[in-house]
Amino acid sequence: MAAQTKEAAPKRKPRKAHEATVLGRHQVSPDLVRLSMNSPAFVGKELEFTDHYIKLLFVPQSADYSWPFDVQQIREEQPRDKHPILRTYTLINLNPETGDFDVDFVTHGDSGLAGPWARVAEVGEKIGFLGPGGAWGPTEEYAHFVFAGDESAAPAIGAGLKRLPEGATATAYIEIAAEDRTFDLPTREGVEVIWVVRNGATPGTELSRVVREAGIPTGKTTNWFIHGVAEMIKELRRFLFVESGIPKEDVSISGYWRIGMTEDQWQASKREFNAEIEAEEDKAKA
Repeated sequence: MAAQTKEAAPKRKPRKAHEATVLGRHQVSPDLVRLSMNSPAFVGKELEFTDHYIKLLFVPQSADYSWPFDVQQIREEQPRDKHPILRTYTLINLNPETGDFDVDFVTHGDSGLAGPWARVAEVGEKIGFLGPGGAWGPTEEYAHFVFAGDESAAPAIGAGLKRLPEGATATAYIEIAAEDRTFDLPTREGVEVIWVVRNGATPGTELSRVVREAGIPTGKTTNWFIHGVAEMIKELRRFLFVESGIPKEDVSISGYWRIGMTEDQWQASKREFNAEIEAEEDKAKA
């Protein structure tokens, strides 16, 4: 009998990088800087979700190339330590007629990669990016929405609040470093924004505490959007799925970052982290 052969899995189509040009900068809060940008790739592009993101492409200091470049070619020809460094950011305020959009960056002094770049990027500066990606948006099947996240999730939360269904209510819990770190968010009747101040506490711990103490809304079909530091995600997943029995289809929850890790390290370990959490949850519910 002839041996059966497996069909080769189709190769993933290489992702095409696009170009964005910096148009201006605005200090949203002491910890957040907003870059206004433009990309022809977004002209005529209507985005259906509110958590759309792009992956900015940064060239390592030791590399001998600069933007523009072919991402796939660089990855094939250059050693790994010279591959473009990706940093993920939420895409907000897109104008599909012009291709203009905004990106908010959390800044922590000189640490990190994208934050320091955003703080000094000049008008006219160009950068490559991949995307957009995205998967969530508020829908009319829910009467109430609960948002929770730190500064990294604030742009997506703001976009979600902006596009709430008519008549829907919402509560947004935003964790910030200190009381003077607040910033503008879309509001309307029926929307409550609650600022959760860390004041030196470990990121995510105060946010988890406040959301737990608020409990589960009653009397309304509720959708949850919870994103931010991974340690907070683990705690609130347990609260929602194990202790409260909230259906997973009613929740969008994911870690944007993890304490002590770069984005590359976090993305490389995220699948294993999620699998461990799910196994713990299944064991707790057994």
